[in-house]
Amino acid sequence: MSSAYKFLKAAGMILAGNFLPFAGNLYAANTNELLTNAVDVISLPVDRAALQLKVQVTGTVTALDPTFGACFFIQDATGGVYVDNRNGVAPEPGDVVRVSGVTEKGAFAPVITGPTFEKIGTAPLPPARAVSIERFIAGGEDSQRVEIAGIVRAARIRDAKSNYDLTIASGGYRFYAFTRLPADVDPQHLVGARVRLRGTSGAFFNQAQRRLTALKLFMPPPQPEDFVVEATESIDPFTTPLLALNNLATYRKDKRPGQRVHVKGRITYQRPGQELFLQDESGGLRVESSQIENVSVGDEVEVAGFPDIENFLPVLQDSVFRKTAEPGMGVTPKVVKMQEVQDGLCHAGLVTLQGKLLDRFVRQDYYSPWSNAVRTRTVLIMQSENFTFTAEAEAPEAMAELAALPVGGTIQVSGVCFTESGEDGKARSFQILMPSGKGAVVLARPSWLTPQRLLTGLAILLAVSIVAVGWTVMVSKKNATLKELVREKEKAQIELRQAHDHLEQRVKDRSAQLKLQITARKEVELQSKATLAERTRLAQELHDTLEQSLTGVALQLDTTTRLFEKETDSAKRHLDLARTLVSESQMEVHRSVWNLRCRALEQFDLPGALLMSSQQITGGSSLRVEMKARGRVRPLPETVEENLLRIAQEALTNVIKHSGATLTEIDLDYGPKNVVLQVKDNGKGFALDNCAGPREGHFGLLGISERTKRLHGEVIFSSAPDGGATIRVQIPIPHESYAPERVEPEMAL
Repeated sequence: MSSAYKFLKAAGMILAGNFLPFAGNLYAANTNELLTNAVDVISLPVDRAALQLKVQVTGTVTALDPTFGACFFIQDATGGVYVDNRNGVAPEPGDVVRVSGVTEKGAFAPVITGPTFEKIGTAPLPPARAVSIERFIAGGEDSQRVEIAGIVRAARIRDAKSNYDLTIASGGYRFYAFTRLPADVDPQHLVGARVRLRGTSGAFFNQAQRRLTALKLFMPPPQPEDFVVEATESIDPFTTPLLALNNLATYRKDKRPGQRVHVKGRITYQRPGQELFLQDESGGLRVESSQIENVSVGDEVEVAGFPDIENFLPVLQDSVFRKTAEPGMGVTPKVVKMQEVQDGLCHAGLVTLQGKLLDRFVRQDYYSPWSNAVRTRTVLIMQSENFTFTAEAEAPEAMAELAALPVGGTIQVSGVCFTESGEDGKARSFQILMPSGKGAVVLARPSWLTPQRLLTGLAILLAVSIVAVGWTVMVSKKNATLKELVREKEKAQIELRQAHDHLEQRVKDRSAQLKLQITARKEVELQSKATLAERTRLAQELHDTLEQSLTGVALQLDTTTRLFEKETDSAKRHLDLARTLVSESQMEVHRSVWNLRCRALEQFDLPGALLMSSQQITGGSSLRVEMKARGRVRPLPETVEENLLRIAQEALTNVIKHSGATLTEIDLDYGPKNVVLQVKDNGKGFALDNCAGPREGHFGLLGISERTKRLHGEVIFSSAPDGGATIRVQIPIPHESYAPERVEPEMAL
C-alpha cells in the first residue's frame, strides 16, 4: 500500500491544508446569500463554492496550519471548515471567534477566504468523533475533529519548538500527524507504538487536479487525552532474532501486525534517504528508509523495519539501519538467465545478465530527491531473448564507461534486479540498478553493417530515385496542364467580361428603381411623423402655458375679490398682476404657435428659469417655494431644459390647484450622466390608483409622463392621502453633454 503514498517523491504534489491561489478581486461576494454554519460551507458543490458566497460563522479554533502562515480550522456545532488566513494574524486553539469572509472552492474541499475574525472568548476544544480508518482515509472528515488509532511508523522533528511529524499506519493505510511532544519524550521510542490520536483532519493533495493524495492530522499542543500511547514495543527490535531476507513474507506463526523485524545483510545498492538493497545467503531484499547516512557497497548493516507487500513483492518499510563492526567485502553477483528473472526469482538480488544494447540516453540535470543534489542518469535499453529491459546508473556527471558502449553490441551488466511482479508472481518488467559505470562490460562489438546503417543507405537510395522520377513526371504534367490552363483562362476572361457588363447594367437599373421607391416612402413617413409631432407639441404647449397662466390669473382675481372691500390698494395691485399674466399668456400662446424658445431659458440658466417661473405662478398665494440645485450647474440640450421647465411648471400648477400645500421643494440634481428634477409638497396628497385623469379633463400627469418618455427618461409619482406628493423625473444627458466627474457644492436658490 505504501506506493500510493509516495507523494513526498513526486514533483508537483503540494503539502498543504485546503489552499488555492486566488487572483483578482477575491473578496467581493457575488451574491447576497449568507452562510452561518460550517457544515453549509464545506458541503457546497464546487461551482457554488466558487461563487464567493458571504459567510459569518462562530465557532472554536481547533488547530492551526503553519504550512501557510496563519491559516486555521474552526468548528461549530454543525462541523468544521478551513479558514484561509495566510496573510493575517493567527488565533490560538481554543479561541471562540466570529469569522466573516467568502467561500472558495479550495484545492480539495470548500474553504473560507478573505476572512476577518473577532475573538469573543475561549472554550474547550469540541469533542473528537471516533471514525474508522476507511472513512478517515476517504477524506470525508476533512476539517473535522476526529479520533483515530494506529501504529507509529516514523517520527521526525520539524523545528526547534518540539513540533514533530509522525507517520501512522492503520488497517493497511497510512496517514501523517503533526503535533508537539513534551520535551521529555523521545520520539524514537514512539516508533512501533500503538497510539490513539485526536486532532483535526487535513489533506495532502494534487492542486492542479484537486485530488486527495494522503491524509494528515493537525494536533494542537495535545492534552493527555488527545495523545494516548496504548502500547509500546515490548523490546528493542535490534535485540530480536535475525530473520533471513528471503523469509520476510513467508509464514510465521508468531507474526504480529505492526511488529518490526530484524534483518542483516550486505549493501548492494543505495539511494540515500529513499531505499537500499541488501543481500545475504538466502537472497535479496528492498528496504525503504529515510536515513541519509551513506554506506558503501559491501558494507554489512543491521536493519529494523516494518514488513509489507508492495506490487506483490516483499519490502521492509520505515526502516532504520546501522553499520556493523564487520569489515566491508565485495558481493559477487549471480549469473542468471532471462527465464529466472521472468519467473520472479531474482527480485532485489545482485545479478549478472547479458543482452544486446539497443539504445542509450542520458538525462542531464536529473534531480535526485534522495540525494538532494543534481544528478545525471544514464539509461541503457537492452534486449535479451526477445525481452526488453533497462539498465541504469546515477552519478554527479555522465559516466564515460557507459557513454563508450557501442549500440548494437552484446553487453554484460551487473547490478540489483528490481522487478515489478504480477499477481501470479511472474515479472512484468524489470531494471538493473548498477552501482557504478563499471557494471557494464562489452562482450562483442557489433559488425560494421548494422541494421541502422543498412536502413539509412536504402532510405537515401530510395529517396534519390523517387525525387528523379517525380521530377520527370512533374515537368511533363506541368507543361500539358499549363497549355490547357491558358486556353481555359482566355475563354473564362471573355465570358466574365460579358457577364460583368450585363450585371452592371442590371445593377444600375435596379438601383434607380429602389432609390425612387425609398425616396417616396421616406417622404411619406417624414410628413406623417412631422404632423403628429407638431400636433402633440402644440397640445402640450397650450396646456402647459395657457392653463398655467389662467390658473395664475384666477388666483389673482380670487385675491382681488377677497380684498376689494377691505384693502382697495392691495386689490388693485393683484388686479394689475392678473392683467400682466393675461398679457404674458397671450405672448406664450403666440410663442407656442410659432414654436419659439422659452424666454426664461434665454435670459437665465435652468435653475434661474425655474425660480423665476415659480415666483410668477405662486405670487400672492400662501405657497412657499424652496429651490435647490446640486452638482455642477451647466447648460443642457435645449430640449431637455425646456421640457424640465414645463414639467416643473405643471407640477406647481397642480400643487396650487389641488393640494392646498404651504411648502413646495424643487430639487434639481446635475449628475455626470443624468439630471434629476424632484418637486415635493406638503399638501393633502392623493391616492395614485384613484386620481383624476384625462377623462375628467386633467392632463397634467399625462403631459409630464409624455414629456419624460419623449426624452427617454423615467418619472415616479408618489403620494398618499394627507401625506403630500412627490414627482421625481430622471432624464439621461446625451453623451456629448457629459461633464468631467466632479461634484459641485450644493447651491440653494
